[in-house]
Amino acid sequence: METLHFNDIYKSYPTKHGEPFLVLDNIDLTIHKGEFCTLVGPSGCGKSTLLKLILGQDFATSGQLTIKSTPVGHPDSTRGVVYQKYSLYPNKTVLQNVLMGPYFKIPFWKKQERQNAKDYAIELLTKVKLEKHLNKYPHELSGGMQQRVAIIQALITQPEILLMDEPFGALDPGTREFMQTLLIELWEKYQLTILFVTHDLEEACFLGTRLLVLSQYYTDDRGADFQRGAKFVVDRPLHKEPTSTHIKETAEFAELVESIRHQGFNPAHLQHVTEFDLSHPQSWSTLNSQENNSSH
Repeated sequence: METLHFNDIYKSYPTKHGEPFLVLDNIDLTIHKGEFCTLVGPSGCGKSTLLKLILGQDFATSGQLTIKSTPVGHPDSTRGVVYQKYSLYPNKTVLQNVLMGPYFKIPFWKKQERQNAKDYAIELLTKVKLEKHLNKYPHELSGGMQQRVAIIQALITQPEILLMDEPFGALDPGTREFMQTLLIELWEKYQLTILFVTHDLEEACFLGTRLLVLSQYYTDDRGADFQRGAKFVVDRPLHKEPTSTHIKETAEFAELVESIRHQGFNPAHLQHVTEFDLSHPQSWSTLNSQENNSSH
C-alpha cells in the first residue's frame, strides 16, 4: 500500500536578487507502508527541505505530494517526527510527555479511552526499557533515554509515516548503536513506515530496507550553465541481517559505504541523469526532454 508519493516535485526559494534558487529538481518518490528508508546527501542538498514538505511546514513550488492519496496539508498526526534535539517538555515527566498527544485528542471525561492510552504508553515505554523511569523528568535522564522518550512520543499517535532527522547524531557511539538496533526492533514489531535522515553513511547503510541518496552532484543535457537542484541519484534496496551489527565489519559493507560516498558526495563525479543507480523496484524518475535529449 502506497503511503508517501512525490510526483514531479520542484522546490525553489526566492533570492534577494529576485531570481529563484532551485533546491529540489523534479523529485519522484514512492514509499510503501512498512518500508524503512534511510536518506543521505551532501550539505545543502535539500534534505531538510524535503522533510519540511512532508511535514507540511513548507509547500512545493510545483508537483504533487500525497500521503495515502491525500494531498499533504499542514502538520497533523499522520506524520510523526523525531529530531536530533530532544523535543521533551522539561516540566513534565516521561509518562506525561508521551501522553500529551493522545490526551490532547481525548476529552478528560472519556476516562476509559484515557486509561487505554495510558496503558499503551506504558507498553511502548516498557518496550524501550523505560518502565522504571515513568515519573522522572527529562533532566534526570541520559541523552539516549531522552531520545527513546522522544521516539515513543512520536509513535504513540500511530502516524502513517515516522520522520527522523539526525535522531542519533548527539549520542555517543555505544548508545548510538544500541538505539539503531532498538529502532529496527520497533520497526519490525509495530510495522512502521520510516524515513530516516542521517549524515552518517555507515548508519544509513546499516539501517533500513532502502537507501536514498539526494545530491546536487550530477549532470544532464540542460547545459553547463543551467542551475540544477538536487535529485535522487541513488535509490537501492538494502539486503542484510535485520538486527545484526556484525555486517558493519564486512568488506561488502565497506564497499557499499564507499560506493555511496562516490556516487552522491563527490563533486568531481558528475553522473548523467541516465546513469543513476535507481535499482529499487519501486524507484522511478520522470526526465523531461531538456534533461535527456535522447528521450525525444
